[in-house]
Amino acid sequence: MTLLTPLVSALLVHFFLPPMSTTVVQDFNHVERCKDSLYMGTPPRGIIETKLKKICQRYADKPRYVTLYDPRKRIPVYSAYTFKKTEGDRRVDYPWMYEPQLAEIDGNGNMLPFPTGYLHMKFEDSQAVLDDYSDVVLYERGHLNPDQHQSTPHDRAATYTLTNVVPEIREFNIGPWREYEERIRVRLNNFCRGTAFIVTGVTTRGNMIRRNNQDRVAIPEDVWSAYCCTDYDRNSPHDVRIRFPSHAALGKNAKEGNSVHEMPVQELEIFLKNNMDVDQNLQIFYDNCISPSPLPLYLQHTI
Repeated sequence: MTLLTPLVSALLVHFFLPPMSTTVVQDFNHVERCKDSLYMGTPPRGIIETKLKKICQRYADKPRYVTLYDPRKRIPVYSAYTFKKTEGDRRVDYPWMYEPQLAEIDGNGNMLPFPTGYLHMKFEDSQAVLDDYSDVVLYERGHLNPDQHQSTPHDRAATYTLTNVVPEIREFNIGPWREYEERIRVRLNNFCRGTAFIVTGVTTRGNMIRRNNQDRVAIPEDVWSAYCCTDYDRNSPHDVRIRFPSHAALGKNAKEGNSVHEMPVQELEIFLKNNMDVDQNLQIFYDNCISPSPLPLYLQHTI
């Protein structure tokens, strides 16, 4: 097998892959169309953002989704994206990428595939790298914005950045959590008529993946997710209809006792207020994803 030098690999990437420019921003509204990944253009409220980084994940010159990233723990707090109707087949032939702008303010904004050779230490200081996951048997790279919730090759490729993944116990990742992602994919495919907005994030308790005797990547205690779709099929079966316009889920990132429990979004928010660095005003979706009423105000009390 011929081994490519880092220079040759970089040239191949430059000429044959579309650019992924992932911009670290002061506000998700800073980059045009970045806020389109958020319900009503509004990020979750009440998360204490000291030292967290807002990332507008851009691929092929188009914003794809947004991520709130913790460079100290080297994992995302959450990724927020719009669900795309899809057959759910998984693609795993995309290169893993890293974010130069997390390491240096004057970066040019291009997210790059990991080089095959030397990676400057500055990058390792601010984010996870492939070596952090290479020697850990228990954990896999678990997407917060999963590729099977996206449809186009570009939207799927954009999910393969380490700023969008967390260490998930293998049994949880390929078992209960993958089953939940598929259940939501089918539900939104079949019953969401408009745009579905999803926010998926984690809680942590201080456990870390260590490399070279250093704490490197925070290991989530729980993985949570919530969706909002205000334009849905009002004639869907009752057990589906009660899960609209919004619903949420929570699972323990563990080998056992890791079943995923669905719940109302407000119930998830109560849990997160006790298990995340958030204030009591936490609200995942603007105005709790209240469906706009098709009736005039003076008639709404009659139904």
